[in-house]
Amino acid sequence: MVRQPAVAGRFYPAQAEALAAEVDRLLQTDQPPQPALAVICPHAGYVFSGRVAGQVFGQVSVPRRVLLMGPNHSGMGRPAALMSRGQWRTPLGLINLDDQLGQAIMDRAAYVEQDDLAHRNEHSLEVQTPFLQRRQAHLLLTPLCLALLGVQHCLDLGRAIAEAIASLGEPVLIVASTDMSHYIPAAQAKALDELAIERIMALDAEGLHHTVLGRGISMCGVVPTAVALAAAVALGASRARLAAYANSGQVTGDEREVVAYAGLIID
Repeated sequence: MVRQPAVAGRFYPAQAEALAAEVDRLLQTDQPPQPALAVICPHAGYVFSGRVAGQVFGQVSVPRRVLLMGPNHSGMGRPAALMSRGQWRTPLGLINLDDQLGQAIMDRAAYVEQDDLAHRNEHSLEVQTPFLQRRQAHLLLTPLCLALLGVQHCLDLGRAIAEAIASLGEPVLIVASTDMSHYIPAAQAKALDELAIERIMALDAEGLHHTVLGRGISMCGVVPTAVALAAAVALGASRARLAAYANSGQVTGDEREVVAYAGLIID
C-alpha cells in the first residue's frame, strides 16, 4: 500500500520544487549536525512551526532508519497503530517503510498493531517527512500513531522500542511529533509549556506525563514525547536541549490566542 499525502498544499507546498526550497531554507542553522537519539518537533503548518522544526532537523544527523511517532488527532484506528509495510508518498517522492524495525517493535509490545487507518488523514507525522527526506536520501521510515496511552504503557513501549532498536545494530533516530499549548494567551502558554519542557530536559517521561495531564497542558503529543523519552533513556541518553520555542502569534501578530511550538534534541 502507498499512503498518499493528506495535507500537502495546506500545511506545506504541494509542488516538489517549492517544497524542497522551503524546507532547505528552514533547515539553515549555524550549528553543525550531530548524532542524536531522539528529537521533539512540532507539526503545524510550516508558516507557523516550520522554523522550529528546521532548527531541530538542521542540527541533527538523520540516519537511514527513523522511527516517527505522533498523536492520533482523528481517533480512527488502533491505539498504537504502526504502518511499516509499503510506502508513503510526499511531493518529494516515495519513502520506503521499515518492516524490520516495525516487526521488532511488535515482537516486544503486543499492543502495537499494524493499522493503516490511523495514518490515513493524520498530519502530525506527515509534516515531518519532507524534512527527513531533505536530510536523508535513503530514508527507511517506521510511522507509529498513538492515542492517549497511560503512563505505564508509555514507559513499557519506550523500553520495547529501545530493545527493538538495539537489536538492529545500527542507528535509529526517534522523532516525536507534538505541538505545545493550544489556543491560550502567549504568556500563559509559555508558563505552562516551561513546566513540560522542564520535565523533557530532565529526561523524565513519567513526570512529563503526570505534569501535562495534571496541569491540563494542551500538549497534543505528550504520549509520543513520553515514549521517546523513555526509549532514549533506555538507549543511554544523558541530556536534552531546547533548540527553539515559538508561537503562532509571532506570525499572526495576535498573541491573545496562540498555539505554541517547541523543538528539542536528546542525545
